[in-house]
Amino acid sequence: MSDHNTTIFAIATVISGALLLTSHPPFATGLAVAAAVFTMLWLLSLVLRNAGIVDVFWGLGFVVLGVFYLSTTPAPATARALLVFALATIWAVRLALHIGVRNAGAGEDFRYRAWREQAGPSFWWVSLLKVFLLQAAVLWIVSSPLALAQGEGPAAHLGALDLVGLTLFVAGFLVEAVADWQLARFKRDPDNAGRILRTGLWSRSRHPNYFGEAVLWWGLGLLSLPAGGALSLIGPALLTFSLLRVSGVAMLDAALVYRRPGYADYIRSTPAFFPRLLPKATRHR
Repeated sequence: MSDHNTTIFAIATVISGALLLTSHPPFATGLAVAAAVFTMLWLLSLVLRNAGIVDVFWGLGFVVLGVFYLSTTPAPATARALLVFALATIWAVRLALHIGVRNAGAGEDFRYRAWREQAGPSFWWVSLLKVFLLQAAVLWIVSSPLALAQGEGPAAHLGALDLVGLTLFVAGFLVEAVADWQLARFKRDPDNAGRILRTGLWSRSRHPNYFGEAVLWWGLGLLSLPAGGALSLIGPALLTFSLLRVSGVAMLDAALVYRRPGYADYIRSTPAFFPRLLPKATRHR
């Protein structure tokens, strides 16, 4: 990832957070809850010497904030709020289980190992800021549709726009889940060690799982839009930029081009994020 993209992301995060804090009172407490939970997770990471546990908990953090928002709203939960929370929970639990199984016994993720080596003895507090509190802030912003969906009045009733949002969520969820399953199955075969998956959804996009995650969150944003207004789209927008330019596509491509022979050719032949619609002959390299 470039310093330019990192700067844009930092500015966008600050502006997004400021907009949320000044628009909806529960967001301030929600930020405090996210920071507290991820600080406790950081303490556990020091004991385990594994900052990668933050990846497993990432999805479950949305469930924690969703429960907090539902339980602290004075009015009874609307159908919209319950629907958004239920869908986000389904996504979060599946993702947590997938990452937990994938990471079991694998040690710390290469990204965190690299940062640990760079920071040296200072990593214990660097990880608090660079890994845990940063992810807490991003999670808090991305999860904003869960709070905004609780608006009352006519917007609480479901309508035609909600069908679009629900369709996007289902489509994105299926793409992410199928892509994760295809990659996990590919990696289980010892003959594929060091090779690149270039079939299935991975023949149409280098990162179909990230694409699916972005799409499903745009679906949740649209479901929250009638109740929360344009602020409901801040979270999906920040997540999409992060996946494209900061922590997802950009970071993995930069690492894999050196770690996987043939990945440079994969970059040239396959779209990074948005899948190609027409099939193309593929092969394993």
